[in-house]
Amino acid sequence: MNRPLVIRPRAESVEGQPILRPLPSAQCRSVGPFVFFDHMLETDYAPGHGMDIRQHPHIGLSTLTYLFEGEIQHKDSLGSDQRVQPGEVSWMTAGAGVAHVERTPAEVFAAGSRLHGLQVWLASPQAHEQGPASYSHHPAASLPVSDTLGVRICMIAGTGFCLTSPVPVLSPTLYAHVQMQPATTLSVSNEHAQRALYLLEGELMLDDEPVQPCSLVVLPEGEEAVLYAEEECQLVLIGGAPLDGPRRMNWNFVASDPELIEQARVKWAAGDWPVVPGEYSRIELPR
Repeated sequence: MNRPLVIRPRAESVEGQPILRPLPSAQCRSVGPFVFFDHMLETDYAPGHGMDIRQHPHIGLSTLTYLFEGEIQHKDSLGSDQRVQPGEVSWMTAGAGVAHVERTPAEVFAAGSRLHGLQVWLASPQAHEQGPASYSHHPAASLPVSDTLGVRICMIAGTGFCLTSPVPVLSPTLYAHVQMQPATTLSVSNEHAQRALYLLEGELMLDDEPVQPCSLVVLPEGEEAVLYAEEECQLVLIGGAPLDGPRRMNWNFVASDPELIEQARVKWAAGDWPVVPGEYSRIELPR
């Protein structure tokens, strides 16, 4: 087997929420359609505090939020207003332009809370980059689960392990939440051309080599991988078909044509953008 690529994430903060971000990196720009991966670290918010990511724009991508703990309120310029709880999927496709807000719900903010989760961006295929924006919410009970021999797999989005998620992905995708009991094994097939794993917690072996927690391990293409849990583990698998051409990323914008990004920057700076109903504060274009 060829050696996997191991990416150590960089620590950042998004409007006060600490994160680890392994993707994109200089070593790897994408895995399947995934061009961005944020691990929202376990954070305890005291009463009167919480996450508050003000109104900001996107083009050319889909955002997917999946929580382990806590709640987030999603609002967007389509009029969506949805509370997202652990195990649910919040899926927003930006198309030619959308704006949204992500914050701790008011009563949770007042009482104090703990937040832990993931947000990823998936680049849209070129045919959908300038399409209409859309939003859908998927309750935990709607996501397919396999639970056998001490390995539980929840298919967050896409397909794999004979499971298909209802999330309306735009290209072949693998996004699975995996929980493994001690001394269990999982074979990761080469069903998807590109794959990576991110170990959230536990001691895991990949083909007899230890995996460091909070590292993104990009698996060699075309090869099956075998995971062995030395203790209880929690991880996610991401992947899918390669992108249909290179992508440019600038701030919150993703596009195959840099001119689309420049147009989006000009429009957001000028205030020529769809507005989230009832929201007035926004994140200004970085210089």
